Amino acid sequence: MTYHLTRFCFIAAIGVIALLYWFFAITLWWLVLPSVIYSACLIYGSSVIQANFFAPATCSADTTEKIIALSFDDDPHSEYTPQVLALLAKYNATASFFVIGKHIHGNENLLKQIIVEGHSIGNHSYSHSFFIDFKNVQGFKEELTQTEELIFKVIGKRVKLFRPPYGVTTPNLAKAAKLLDYRIIGWNIRSLDTTKDTVEVITQRVQSQMKSGAIILLHDTSHKSIQVLEQTLNYAQQQGYKIVSIEQLLNIKEVGVQMDRNIR
Repeated sequence: MTYHLTRFCFIAAIGVIALLYWFFAITLWWLVLPSVIYSACLIYGSSVIQANFFAPATCSADTTEKIIALSFDDDPHSEYTPQVLALLAKYNATASFFVIGKHIHGNENLLKQIIVEGHSIGNHSYSHSFFIDFKNVQGFKEELTQTEELIFKVIGKRVKLFRPPYGVTTPNLAKAAKLLDYRIIGWNIRSLDTTKDTVEVITQRVQSQMKSGAIILLHDTSHKSIQVLEQTLNYAQQQGYKIVSIEQLLNIKEVGVQMDRNIR
């Protein structure tokens, strides 16, 4: 079920009820039912990125090969991103980092380090504001473009992977991403490592869902996340999984690469 199909069904239902009211004088209270269903579909579709309701989002890879992707949101973080990079190097794993534009200032060297060490970078908006989902199309375009330009100035590379803040999609976000030729990336394993859950609970949640082609969502914003990452890396290694970036998992070729000699 997509947004356009849901909207069509809603309008059709309203039309049928209007005809029944006109010819058979049924109560207009029947309008409540399609309205409630439509509202529920909008809420579900916007909050569950795997639903592909407003826009198509890639949340996993269709493969039987023992390969998974690690992704980190809300980067870069001056304290925890270096710890993440150290652990990835220790386990010979690569990953994808979805950066917030406003976090780049003062952390430019971390972005360079991410690229130099073989990882990839994606766009996670500029502000990651709590109210970002109320922006119009132009507002979302500015969020994406501002971060893209900051990334390009630092690493000399155009990024075209985008993860919506909070994983929430809207019609305006979908249109902006399409206009800017961004591919929306979701996940099929959400660690919830920013909640009050313990390291043990979070680690078990990730391990119990691990399977070929999975995209795992983590953050590099707390010591707890670092502990979860190390246990996840260790478990994946024991189970024979190869850990790669999202580009590698999905066989996405880098677009518009123009590497800056200064980062090498």
